[in-house]
Amino acid sequence: MAKTPSDKLYRLIRSLSPAEKRYFRLFTRQKTDGTSKYQVLFEAIAGMDRFDEEALKRKVYKNRPPEGKKYSELKAYLYELVLKSLQSFDEHQSIDGRLNHLLQSVAVLYKRGHYDDCRDIIYKAGKLARQYERYAHLLEIIHWEKQLAYTRMDVDFLHKRLDHLLFEEDRAIDQLRNVARYRKAFFQVYTAIKREAQQRGFDRKSHLQSIVSQEYFSDPDLAGSHKARILFYRTLNLYYYAVLEYQQFYDTGKKLIALFESQPHFLRENISDYIAALSNLILSCGLLQQYDEVRLCLQKLRELTPITEDDRRKIHRQYYTNQLALCYYTGEFEEARREMERCLEESAQFDPHDYETASFYFQFCTICFGCEDYDGALNYLNEWLNQPRSVEREDLQSLARVLSLILHFEMGNTVLL
Repeated sequence: MAKTPSDKLYRLIRSLSPAEKRYFRLFTRQKTDGTSKYQVLFEAIAGMDRFDEEALKRKVYKNRPPEGKKYSELKAYLYELVLKSLQSFDEHQSIDGRLNHLLQSVAVLYKRGHYDDCRDIIYKAGKLARQYERYAHLLEIIHWEKQLAYTRMDVDFLHKRLDHLLFEEDRAIDQLRNVARYRKAFFQVYTAIKREAQQRGFDRKSHLQSIVSQEYFSDPDLAGSHKARILFYRTLNLYYYAVLEYQQFYDTGKKLIALFESQPHFLRENISDYIAALSNLILSCGLLQQYDEVRLCLQKLRELTPITEDDRRKIHRQYYTNQLALCYYTGEFEEARREMERCLEESAQFDPHDYETASFYFQFCTICFGCEDYDGALNYLNEWLNQPRSVEREDLQSLARVLSLILHFEMGNTVLL
């Protein structure tokens, strides 16, 4: 049996941002003149709307069949080269990448005896690690400070700085443990909620209470860093939503957003958790019928600049999910229809492999129903019902069947009833 063509390379290249594609071209043209087979394959994939293995082979080998495993080897080589390019790109774009690069430079210089240069880079790396709470990197930086002083037999430095370095080392370890504790609690709450989405009984509530009633949730000051405090409030925020305490859900959401926005340099590095927190705040405002605040939060969400492709998808999905819900909860069905059309238009910009239009079908059905477009409502409802069942959708199945009967009645299909 012929091996099914793998689209792994295709999906990787198609997911690249324009800046990442441009960087790859610069990265590889340092090595060749731009006409090598892997560059031809890269450009062919970058310009291909739908994966077609045979078309790629024809493009690369000029309509001649490739010899043996050469095409497979070419794909594997290009895949690794794209990964190397992205690693190099991230060295310039992300804090972790910059810190890794600086520490690698320290190792290179140390090996060759350039100790003064090592110290300059260690200072720069330490400043960055402290600003962004990169405690694992900070431990490595402290190690290099001690190692450098030992190698140079710099007793004066060790006499003046050793106690401080040991204190900072212990503190970094404590901070790592502190963040790990809150991260563990967050994922325990998150998993319990997602796994038992439709179970709101005493057992689940008791389990969740046992997590957030631990001593380190008694006071936000026990969270020793910005990251730990973010996890503190994210965990409580999820908990209050799960146990239907909507005022506390709203209050912790407001505190969480204020905390995120108090340290904007972290948001320049990563906005994924901020998107989730903003979406939860929108939900809490909606549950309390604070629709003006919903609109303000939606505008804030809409104006976010995505850092990753996943951010772009999340902003799109969370904005339209909540915007459409706001429209039909306030009876603005014509506005909802216009938003629905914009949502469908924008969805064409996303890779179908990663974009699930089906998650909007039930909302589209509701909007069409509110606009008295019963044919459209029935079409979207049937599309939704034809999707694979999941635990998260079980509570809507009965409602969907009843809605189907109502639609047929409105359309005059009484024979089917």
